[in-house]
Amino acid sequence: MAHLRDGWKRERLRAAVYDWGVETALVARVAGRALWGLDVDRLWTSIGELSQEPRGATVLDVPCGGGVAFRALSPTRPLRYVAADLSWVMLGRAGKRARKHRLDQIEFVQADVVALPFPDGSFDVCVTYNGLHCFPDPARALAEFARVLRPGGELRGTSVVRGAGRRYDATVALMQRAGVFGPTGTAEDFTRWLTDVGLTDVRVTGPGAVITLSARRPT
Repeated sequence: MAHLRDGWKRERLRAAVYDWGVETALVARVAGRALWGLDVDRLWTSIGELSQEPRGATVLDVPCGGGVAFRALSPTRPLRYVAADLSWVMLGRAGKRARKHRLDQIEFVQADVVALPFPDGSFDVCVTYNGLHCFPDPARALAEFARVLRPGGELRGTSVVRGAGRRYDATVALMQRAGVFGPTGTAEDFTRWLTDVGLTDVRVTGPGAVITLSARRPT
């Protein structure tokens, strides 16, 4: 899977096109429904929970992409917000978005999700939107999220999954052959992976081929 990792790290066009599709509301709504059966409002609702985090909370966003989750942030709400991505292209796009909206509280870090450069228990919240299905090893990535969460901390995110229907699986296979998606998993796989790394209050919900997930590190 090294080719998958290197592709996301180095290819500017892939990163830019993927980010544009996620960030453009009409494209995300239409393409998400057509390709994956996604109700994109569920994505915006999950992201919107960031606006309710208490002042001073520590948040890790990985892969941050071009800053899809920044829409929930405010320059007047002090959070320690770390935006991490393997791709310098994505980090550049996210930095531009942050400057446009005067989100000076965001720290940018180039990082591999399977070896996050943070100590155990560093964050109150980890968010991961539209990226888990692109990782070579999503189960290992979830283990890293669990490691860096503080006791009582929460993981939230979304992922494309296999097993939601033949049409969706055919699109997943196409994306895998193109080197865009990794192995991903089924909704049941994600539930098991989250449980296996010791997280509780696990919720993995559809419909369609995009799950919304949440889980918590026990206190």
